[in-house]
Amino acid sequence: MARVAIVTGGTRGIGAAISKALKAAGYTVAANYAGNDEAAKAFAEETGIAVFKWDVSSYESCKEGIARVESDLGPVDVLVNNAGITRDAMFHKMTPDQWKAVIDTNLSGLFNMTHPVWTGMRDRKFGRVINISSINGQKGQAGQANYSAAKAGDLGFTKALAQEGARAGITVNAICPGYIGTEMVRAIDEKVLNERIIPQIPVGRLGEPEEIARCVLFLAGEEAGFITGATITANGGQYFA
Repeated sequence: MARVAIVTGGTRGIGAAISKALKAAGYTVAANYAGNDEAAKAFAEETGIAVFKWDVSSYESCKEGIARVESDLGPVDVLVNNAGITRDAMFHKMTPDQWKAVIDTNLSGLFNMTHPVWTGMRDRKFGRVINISSINGQKGQAGQANYSAAKAGDLGFTKALAQEGARAGITVNAICPGYIGTEMVRAIDEKVLNERIIPQIPVGRLGEPEEIARCVLFLAGEEAGFITGATITANGGQYFA
């Protein structure tokens, strides 16, 4: 029977590429999304992947959503914590709401999603938890104190939980993408993209969502059982952790 994978934020951008790659590799995929019903419907129709709506910043919503997935598809073996938001502002202008929204989704969301599936993974002696962090969680970024703090926290969460899961056959790893050619990044002014962003990337281009998806596929596989607590840095050489 195919292993079941949940991808949060799984209907757009990097998450969509991950969902598609997992399905192509034979996983049964549940793609979570938070708010864009139109995009989720189009994604489901295009791919045949089941979509489920809930907000990862709410623990109760995650518990209920995961229960629906497991009722429909079976126990969750692979969890990809990809959902994330930005509320950028220079720190002296950042509001408590901007701080809290990003921490609640990008950091607490990992607890909210992983905690409900952890016991089942321990009982079955198999699990793969893959957390999508960011280059800005490694090096920081002006105007993103909230985002950088959350994404750095994701890495601490990964390393601590990896130690707890190891003896139960559960691996916990992180991926830190750099600038990836998603719809959001490609919407940046072309001059800014070509003159300020791409010149910082030694390989001379944006990454592709599919390149991050291939990292996920590797970490999700049976053959990656000796790799845990690791961070894959996928940023074209822009930053070395």
